[in-house]
Amino acid sequence: MVLKVTDSPFSQEQVELLNRLLPTLTEVQKVWLSGYLAALAKTETPVAAAPQAAPVISKEVTVLFGSQSGNSQKLAKKLSGKLQEQGFQVALSSMSDFKTNTLKKVQNLALVVSTHGEGEPPDNALSFHEFLHSKRAPQLEGLRFSVLALGDTSYEFFCQTGKDFDKRLEDLGGKRLTPRVDCDVDFEESATEWMNQVLASLSEASASQVPASVGGSAIASGTETEYSRANPFQATVLENLNLNGRGSDRETRHLELSLEGSNLYYEPGDCLGVYPQNHPRLVQELIEAMGWKPEELVPVNKNGEERPLEEALASHYEITVLTKPLLEQAVKLATGNGLQPLLAEGREQELREYIRNRDLLDLVQDYGLKGVSAKEFVSILRKLPPRLYSISSSLKAYPDEVHLTIRKVQYEAHGRERYGVCSSYVADRLEAGDTLPVFVQHNPNFKLPQNPDTPLIMIGPGTGVAPFRSFLGERQETGASGKTWLFYGDQHFSTDFLYQTEWQRWLKEGVLTRMDVAFSRDTAQKVYVQHRMLEKSKELYLWLQDGAHVYVCGDEKRMAHDVHAALVTILQQEGGLGAEEAVEYLKRMQQEKRYQRDVY
Repeated sequence: MVLKVTDSPFSQEQVELLNRLLPTLTEVQKVWLSGYLAALAKTETPVAAAPQAAPVISKEVTVLFGSQSGNSQKLAKKLSGKLQEQGFQVALSSMSDFKTNTLKKVQNLALVVSTHGEGEPPDNALSFHEFLHSKRAPQLEGLRFSVLALGDTSYEFFCQTGKDFDKRLEDLGGKRLTPRVDCDVDFEESATEWMNQVLASLSEASASQVPASVGGSAIASGTETEYSRANPFQATVLENLNLNGRGSDRETRHLELSLEGSNLYYEPGDCLGVYPQNHPRLVQELIEAMGWKPEELVPVNKNGEERPLEEALASHYEITVLTKPLLEQAVKLATGNGLQPLLAEGREQELREYIRNRDLLDLVQDYGLKGVSAKEFVSILRKLPPRLYSISSSLKAYPDEVHLTIRKVQYEAHGRERYGVCSSYVADRLEAGDTLPVFVQHNPNFKLPQNPDTPLIMIGPGTGVAPFRSFLGERQETGASGKTWLFYGDQHFSTDFLYQTEWQRWLKEGVLTRMDVAFSRDTAQKVYVQHRMLEKSKELYLWLQDGAHVYVCGDEKRMAHDVHAALVTILQQEGGLGAEEAVEYLKRMQQEKRYQRDVY
């Protein structure tokens, strides 16, 4: 719409200025400006002459996130968008990119962070966590803050990183805008509630300064229209193949799914979320042990929706993992069940030992919980969480498809066979033509460099090699010219060399520059990828000096730590660095996005 002199009380010069300004404004800016003019019209003196006695409440909000898989970053972006809609000026940043020397100036801080491994910060929160807990951290008496912590109650140190930040900010003098909220794997509702509390608190504090002309401040947690975590796409299975050779004691499935009609998009480094089903044998044995009826209707969500018990236990509830919060709730279901002593102070180690490798069937049999109604029991269970798998295909190479590489988990413990929920579902009960509920989990912390000439060092034993199949497929399709080096390991060359023919083809075509392998059971002394790295330390160091980006994918507890230690050793041996200097070198690489890890 163009403003004309005849349509307005403005002069020709004012009309020209307005016509130049108005088309450049965003919707948020237009709303803010209209509210500002409305408020200005109510005052009898210019804004500059307004009384200065009242303390100024800042309309600036800093939103920081620490994220390993992308959930915290996604939630931080969502909060930032809602704050901007209310007229706040938002500075959104990962913790690794935040300039710590500006923290003293921050008045409003919203912090979203996950906990990685056993109570550790995610990679892009390490430096900020270290700074805040050091003597260099400033006093923050003028800070108002709130923390959203993401975690998993099956881990002992649930939401520990968020708890650390919350306590430390308080110790430094900060005041909470709202109480910290700790989220389990099913985090959507809790996160939404926290956001609404933060929005309300900030808006209330600054209501006297900026007109509240923007409606709909609360964030709705209703269903989304596009396919997402809350509304997964039913992907058709195209192929389900065993990658391991005859005689292997491992079973690794190569799963190809159709995304046709979904409009789902992913990039190399992203993950696919899969909603599995619990093993039918475990479901049946649990129902029999408790004396329940499979067809009995029980609720499956907070909206009161009901499903037959057998379906609810198969598809809606977590029944394979025991957690301390679950046991604390089970104590309340039946008196005299003997659980209370196990939860007593001083018996933490005994509790850890009991929880490890046991499931809900063990709990009800060991502690005589038969007699509790099905409806009562499911009320203490958490939702069956999706499993996240690194995508092993490039969308450019396989349009409308997504590939996964999943190793079946099966073992015996406490006199019973145990099965990985999703891996056994895929390996034993999923066939071509079946459908699987999926969604894309974007991972901005594990991405190819923008410059196609950048060298890549990729370290991925076992199924950790999955994203590197995606990386190389993408590089082939885009014609990237940077050199690439893959370190891969497994048990046996003859039976466990996943995607062997593809690596050989890419080596021949030059897409993969070099490859070093370690098959731990083919030699008298076990050899792993970190040993191959140390053997090639001189060449590897030269690649680092040439600007190579390092990517690590796989087991966090052992492999990732061993690989990190190997990199430190290489920097010391070949670069002449001290131990602390080598560690700092890798920290700088992480901050520069040159050292990225997708570990679990």
